[in-house]
Amino acid sequence: MTNCDLASKPVTNPSKTQKTAILALEDGRCFSGVGFGAEGTAVGELVFNTSIFGYQEILTDPSYAGQIITLTYPEIGNYGTNDEDVESKKVHARGLVVKHLSRNYSSWRGKNSLHEFLVGHNVVGVADVDTRAITRHIRDKGAMRCAISCDRYSEAELVELANNSAKMLGADFTAEVTTPTPYRTGEGKYTVAVLDYGIKSNILNQLKKHDLRLDVYPSFTKAKEILAKKPDGIFLSNGPGDPAACQDIIVELKELMASDLPIFGICLGHQLLAIALGAKTYKLKFGHRGGNQPVKDMLTGKVEITCQNHGFAVDAASMPDSMALTHINLNDNSVEGFTHRALPIFGVQYHPEASPGPHDSNYLFQRFFDWIQASKVK
Repeated sequence: MTNCDLASKPVTNPSKTQKTAILALEDGRCFSGVGFGAEGTAVGELVFNTSIFGYQEILTDPSYAGQIITLTYPEIGNYGTNDEDVESKKVHARGLVVKHLSRNYSSWRGKNSLHEFLVGHNVVGVADVDTRAITRHIRDKGAMRCAISCDRYSEAELVELANNSAKMLGADFTAEVTTPTPYRTGEGKYTVAVLDYGIKSNILNQLKKHDLRLDVYPSFTKAKEILAKKPDGIFLSNGPGDPAACQDIIVELKELMASDLPIFGICLGHQLLAIALGAKTYKLKFGHRGGNQPVKDMLTGKVEITCQNHGFAVDAASMPDSMALTHINLNDNSVEGFTHRALPIFGVQYHPEASPGPHDSNYLFQRFFDWIQASKVK
């Protein structure tokens, strides 16, 4: 008998009462399924993620604040949940939509079912819906607001609820997902100031592996406070929402860039850097979310398979001469990375920590360390 056989555990059946749940999109398209997780109603932007595993990391990624996730892989929940595979302390997604919720989970690391995990975080889920049709609809029409509910709402009422909810364009969620107070983590040769716009735990882990001591600051921290601590480098994290809405953060970034310290930005951090340098961003039709996005390094010609989660992108045509394009997405030619031509600043749109996903881009953390080390010997 294998460990998996021994660990196979029955899932509390969330559909014992066959409670109907409805997913209603703002354009009037509705899908009926079975509710799981917490009971109730949620609204948010409906997006899809193509990863075949990693649902626990996806749900706890702060970049999903304000969104309801459709997972395209049809079998979800089969390995349960545990206490280690989390990217933050809570579920930030407002809801989850799946095709088939596994009624049993089997893993030597499994502690609870996905259903129990969502109940514990008070998050609504919908199963037994056609996620292929949902994904094709979003792909064709674009990401849109939606409402999901297992309460006694009619489809028309939920469509109205979706239409009355806030739009992602113009939304700033950084204050909602950032750390409330500064803290230090890790021990290393150099100290890096980390701006937390909704950082994933595995990004911190990767930075610490590269001999860096991290002082993590709330998103609203002033540049003067950070520079007064004399860090050796600055890291800008991932996060949710519209980067153009984060005007207060952008003002502080301009002061940080003037310090001549090495700066590395990922995802939202990459977008905020670009705006602070004079570029513009725009909303993608349905975003990039999954673990198989092909990105070409324009400097080496190498293609990396990357993990991504973003709904906005940097407009290449708006990039000033000071910004050099370094990476492009091979699916749609959107900007995936840049470096400054004169200052030690670079950013990437994708997630080199890849949790979940491939590890093709881990070298970027070493590059950041090398830039910091080089700056100390000038």
